[in-house]
Amino acid sequence: MKKVLDYVLSCVYLLYFGLVLCIFHLAQATAFNLFGRPAHKKTVDWMNACIAYGWYLTGSTIRFRPLTTLPTDRPIIFVANHQSMFDISPIIWFLRRHTPTFVSKIELAHGIPGVSYNLRKSGAALIDRKDPKQAIVEIARLGKLIQQQNISAVIYPEGTRSASGQMRPFVTGGVATLLKRAPSALVVPITIRGTGHFNPKGLFPLRSFSKMSWTALPGIEPAGRTPDEVVKLAQEAIAEELSKTA
Repeated sequence: MKKVLDYVLSCVYLLYFGLVLCIFHLAQATAFNLFGRPAHKKTVDWMNACIAYGWYLTGSTIRFRPLTTLPTDRPIIFVANHQSMFDISPIIWFLRRHTPTFVSKIELAHGIPGVSYNLRKSGAALIDRKDPKQAIVEIARLGKLIQQQNISAVIYPEGTRSASGQMRPFVTGGVATLLKRAPSALVVPITIRGTGHFNPKGLFPLRSFSKMSWTALPGIEPAGRTPDEVVKLAQEAIAEELSKTA
């Protein structure tokens, strides 16, 4: 019975999801071309709110818990574990005050209504994982952007999704490049729980009545630490939070 419900509620949500992407693709283009980047950002924020709160259509729940007070007078590098494509929307919505800008694979820059347009216009670092030199240049550009504008970058140091909930080893390179170009940044780990359970095998079927949460952990000051040390501390903090009972 549960599997039948998963299929039915997945159909309901995915129809809604597709409509949200198409509607907000047009809204983004209109806002960006007529009113500029600030208006475009607001449409992106609301698109991601609609995506995230739409999960209630599957009986699932979301929760954001900040365990720290985030500064607004310096850039932030959010470092998170990666379970699913659905990791992203709540970060954009709940942390919208900090203008989260993502390190993303370049393949996502085309072909996905709403999402691809935002990646191209937001300043995201669109990296070619087959071209390390291009990836470094893109991440460095993002680091310079967040330093100049006191906004935030989001990076998944695992490099790819781990739907099982068991984290892969964190890779230091991307965080190190961001810190080099944004030396005043605070590194804030985010623990993501439950999104891998929600969509373990692609978009269909989703698992209804999933519990998903995002926890912003206390920041890590990079001053006096090597990038390896910073990334290790972030991974340990995320792992410790994941080990707790949801």
